[in-house]
Amino acid sequence: MKRILVPTDFSSQAENALKVAVQLAQKHNSEIYLLHSMEIPMHLATTHGGAKPEAIFFIKLAEKKFNELLEKPYLQEIEIHEAIGHGEIYNDIGLAVEKSKIDLVVMGSHGANGFKEMFIGSNTEKVVRTSKVPVLVIKNEHKTFEVTDFVFATDFTEECRWSFNEALKFAKAADAKIHLLYINTPAGFKTTEEANTIMNGFVKGMGAENYTLNIYNANSVEKGVLQFARDSKAQLIGMSTHGRKGLSHFFNGSISEDLVNHANMPVITFKIQ
Repeated sequence: MKRILVPTDFSSQAENALKVAVQLAQKHNSEIYLLHSMEIPMHLATTHGGAKPEAIFFIKLAEKKFNELLEKPYLQEIEIHEAIGHGEIYNDIGLAVEKSKIDLVVMGSHGANGFKEMFIGSNTEKVVRTSKVPVLVIKNEHKTFEVTDFVFATDFTEECRWSFNEALKFAKAADAKIHLLYINTPAGFKTTEEANTIMNGFVKGMGAENYTLNIYNANSVEKGVLQFARDSKAQLIGMSTHGRKGLSHFFNGSISEDLVNHANMPVITFKIQ
């Protein structure tokens, strides 16, 4: 976790994410890459003679806000790299991740309204879906960001092994216990014996140490994950994402979005390879 990317629109929600990124950077001796995507329409961006006055104005405004932000005391001991993107946010993030070899993206969000009200709007879901590195979504201010209990919800299929391994790395770096969670719903009911067999087979050979295996019965995956996280007093929910389908088929349809929208705690996603 040596390079952390923080997209920003200079809002309080984006700053909540930045403050968490700073805490992670201090703990892991990381660098922070700040990215502001302007998404200037092509007809405003350039003319035959160069950038249009409207584009120049917005670029200068962004630079001013960057300078004001970088003066804040909590950033003084951190190595910061700032950049302005001119495309859609998820494309800018993808390019930044590749160019700067980013290990983690930390993004801000509004409260319970979640993805649809995030500072970069519906593009956030595209970031989560397409990001090749983990994405940590922060909703609230965390004066002290500590994760001691980390719920990782999965369907325990083979395709989730790689993302679970990434979750294990994050948990180890945070010195957190990881709670693997299977939600038993009426539509996909499994007996306790069946579920235990699947879970034990999944973790075998993965090198997991500080973990628990859990089965939770609920009417829906979303409700089960949220209730288990509350009951276990976890500080973080993790799940796998799939580039072609959004979140993996375990979190199909609107379940994935609803889960992140309604979780009043940080959520981290890991791309299925």
